[in-house]
Order: sequence, then C-alpha cells, then structure tokens
Amino acid sequence: MKRYKHVNNKLIIILLLVVTTTCGDPVSSQEKSSNQFPTATEVVVEMGSGVNLGNVFENGYQNIEFYELAAFISTYERAGMKHIRIPTTWVDGVQGSSLADENGDVNFNHPRFTILKQVIDFAIDKGLYVVLNTHHERTFKANYDGSQFYNDQITNLWTNIATYFKDYDHHLIFEILNEPEGAFGHWGTDVLPNSDQALLFTRGVMALGVEAVRSTGGNNLQRTVMIATNAYGNHNQIFSVYPNKASLPGGGSDEYLSIQVHSYDPWEFCGENGVNDAYPGDVSTANKMRLVAEHGRMLGVPINYGEFGVGRQVNQADRNTDLVRDYYKTVVQTALEEGMSSTVWDDRGWFGLVEGDGNAGFTFKYGIVPYMLEQ
Repeated sequence: MKRYKHVNNKLIIILLLVVTTTCGDPVSSQEKSSNQFPTATEVVVEMGSGVNLGNVFENGYQNIEFYELAAFISTYERAGMKHIRIPTTWVDGVQGSSLADENGDVNFNHPRFTILKQVIDFAIDKGLYVVLNTHHERTFKANYDGSQFYNDQITNLWTNIATYFKDYDHHLIFEILNEPEGAFGHWGTDVLPNSDQALLFTRGVMALGVEAVRSTGGNNLQRTVMIATNAYGNHNQIFSVYPNKASLPGGGSDEYLSIQVHSYDPWEFCGENGVNDAYPGDVSTANKMRLVAEHGRMLGVPINYGEFGVGRQVNQADRNTDLVRDYYKTVVQTALEEGMSSTVWDDRGWFGLVEGDGNAGFTFKYGIVPYMLEQ
C-alpha cells in the first residue's frame, strides 16, 4: 500500500512539473518580458505569509530529496502560503561536502546544488516567491575581521550565485547573510552587538553582498535583496544597525532593498527550552512588531520577518495550546496589517509544523498553520 502511495505522489509531482514547465519557466518568461521589476516594497507585500524549508540545505538534518521537498512545498502552497525561504549553507560543509570553496567559488555541478535548483524552479513555477540565502557559514561569522580574504570570499560567493541565477525573474530573492553573530556581535559574548566593531562589520558585509549582486547586472539590478540585523538577526537590532538611511547599502537609494529580521521574542517563551508562562501576550508581541514596521517606513525599506516560531525540545504538548496558536497568528496577521511579510520557521523537529513525509504526505501539526492564516 505504501509503495503505491509513493509512486502516485511522484507521478503527480512529475505531471505538475511537466504542465508548469510547458506553460513557461521562470527564466524564459522573463527573457521575453521587458517590464520593470516590482520594487522591494511591492514584492514584500506580495510575499505575504511563507515558510522556511528548515533543516535541509543548511545542515542536511532532513532528507535532501526533491520529491519530498516538493510535497512539503505543495502542502504549504495549498494552505495559502505565498513564498518559501531556503536556508542554504555554501562554504561550510553539509553532509561532508561544501557547495563552495574557501574562495567563494561555487560548484554548480554538486548533486546538492542540482536538487536545490530543482526546488527553486518548482516553487517559482507554482507562483511562489523564493528567498535564497547564505545561512550558517559559521567559519565566516566566527572569524570575520574585515580583511581582504573574507571580503573577497563573500563578494565572490554572491557574484557566483547572482550570475548563475541572473536571468530569473523577480520571484527569486537573495538574502545576503542569515543571522550575523560571532564577530558581528551577540549578547553575552566578547563582541557586543551595539559595539562599534559589530555595527561596522554588519553594515559593511551587507553592503559588500548587495554590491556583488548588483555588479552582475541584468535582472539583478532590480532584484529584491535582503539584508539583516546582527545578534542572530534580532528584530530589536534594526534600530541600532540601521538607524537612518545613510547606514543602508546605497545610502537609502536602492528601492529593491529589504531588511529581514527574526523574532523568537522572548526566548524564554519561544526557545526550545521555553515555557508558556513566559509569553508576554499578543498585544506586547504586536506592539514590538509595529515599532519595527514604523522604523522600516522611516527608512523607506520594507520588512520581512524571516523567522519566528515556538519550539519545545521535550514537552511538545506545550505547543498544542491556544496560547501558542494565538502567538503564531499574531505575528502573521500583524505583519500583514503593517505591510510586512512573515516566514514561519519549520524544521520538522522542535519547531515543526507538519507531520508525515514525501511518501504518505504531510499534514499540519496542532492546527497551527491553518489557524494563523485565518483572517
């Protein structure tokens, strides 16, 4: 019985791929169009609500298998999600190998990259936006010192990626560096996030990445590019890292620029060892987000809440509560109300929102996703 389900699921996905490819792929359709890309503000609004493809291309904890990932994406697309974020580690190793060398040169023939491209194409063919980033890159974050070696590495890496995807349309979005920490600053470490060094390094690396993408020309001149705050992308850091337009890449003149922030706030509630009693309430959660949105409007840059969620390492039953469901809905609906987009974290583990696999199919866990998308 299971064998037949497996075959049928794959046949269905193959048929979908044939139909969507026949109707036009993201590259060829863009080559036929001379229309200007939508601005980042327009793109972020159109992105609406989305999901992270967590624990896959950034660390390999989940299966890196196209049909399973396509089934995962389709489950969320049918629920009403408008975009996916694909965390991807390039220079550091995943499952014993790297997509790029220490110079930032990408091996586009790597089997993992082949599947990554399939996933990107599948999602875009379904009409979804796709956010592609450089994710863990722990060696880079821990050792960054502003030297030519590391500046060349991030520049070359993004030049490689941007050149490869140069002809893709506006549904593909680039995110320069996920959750800067280490040399970029975090509380309780030797480098505090609001220190001069941390702020300088964070702004500098984001500018280098944006410049590398734009330097490749073509569609990348108008592609939405996301930059981050430090201290693991904390949303409260937007006020310090980007206090004014002058602190932005391009001095605030790039209308295809977006800021991505993350919120597991407060960690005493959202973290894998958190407790529900630590939740400050929906009003507090919404008010903090509204302040971030207001700051983004002052900067003239749209905001994407690129990660949020509640995880439990041991007591998953804590997540099957109205309090947790209300938290998720508050983040999603507040983002929509404020013209921001949100991308929920799903690692199919502590923060998992689906159950099942590519064979049997996926179902939503604890009813969180359907509830948070209700308007």
